[in-house]
Amino acid sequence: MPRAPRKLITEEELYDFALKALMRRAHSVFEMRRALERRADEKAIVQRVLGRLKEHQYLDDARYAMQFVRQHSENRRQGRHRIARELRARGVPDRHIEAALDEGLRDVDAAAQVRKRIERKLRSLRGPLDDRKLASLYGTLLRAGFDSDIIRRELRALTKREVAELPETEDIETTDEHR
Repeated sequence: MPRAPRKLITEEELYDFALKALMRRAHSVFEMRRALERRADEKAIVQRVLGRLKEHQYLDDARYAMQFVRQHSENRRQGRHRIARELRARGVPDRHIEAALDEGLRDVDAAAQVRKRIERKLRSLRGPLDDRKLASLYGTLLRAGFDSDIIRRELRALTKREVAELPETEDIETTDEHR
């Protein structure tokens, strides 16, 4: 059974904890607040530490969102909807998410990313590309955050046949718009 984190009493202890956490990886303000609140009993100390971190520019949701978009689009080759969903889960405000997505994905060709993912997946598939494998590939690309129109267009070009409306296990576009 995991034990509760050790409570930190002073502001300096909490600030040192926050700096060590930021050395490991970047955090959104929401994530850092949650981590600090688990470690401290007093909300006033948490607020002061968050203020110091923001003042020294160690915490900045706009910069965090830009770095996150860049990393997840280039390294993980994820689409706009997946990146937005993950940033929302990390507590980043929508205004920072939209600005980061617009800036970070300006030069990214989503269709090319989809083609690369399809080609990589097809190399690992065994046997002919039947409807079941096509539906699985479609779902994988949809969960990766790409627009369903782009996915269908690229699959259609690949298979040289019409890709029907495939059943979507999770309508990411609708989910992202309603948050």
